[in-house]
Amino acid sequence: MADLKTAPSKASVRAFLDTVLADERRKDCETLLRMMKKITRTNPVMWGPSIVGFGTYHYQYDSGREGTWFLTGFSPRKQALTVYLMAGFTRYPTLMKKLGKHSTGSSCLYVKRLDDLDLDVLEELIRESVRHVRQRHP
Repeated sequence: MADLKTAPSKASVRAFLDTVLADERRKDCETLLRMMKKITRTNPVMWGPSIVGFGTYHYQYDSGREGTWFLTGFSPRKQALTVYLMAGFTRYPTLMKKLGKHSTGSSCLYVKRLDDLDLDVLEELIRESVRHVRQRHP
């Protein structure tokens, strides 16, 4: 079985965030950094070259595949700011309706800028996702 390409590294989160050129995107990253650190009570770690992750959990699928992943995180991608909510979105329909302008993948929330969102709702989504993953993977 192949190892995951995205893994935690010793790279500096601060040095990575300093490479974000757009002022608004950098400000959004700083907001997420504070919010996720407060929610997870963990320090940020670089996962691969461009994901800032918080906390970890161990998973194992029925197939036997297992690994360690981050509880939540974000990445300042070119097209959108990506927020990773490992619990997904289907269990939070009311919050998702109140969140604001966004799109989603299975565990990825894509936003152009945080100003498009209700930050209280985003914080609640992150908190609920982290709580769910910690309960499911103690």
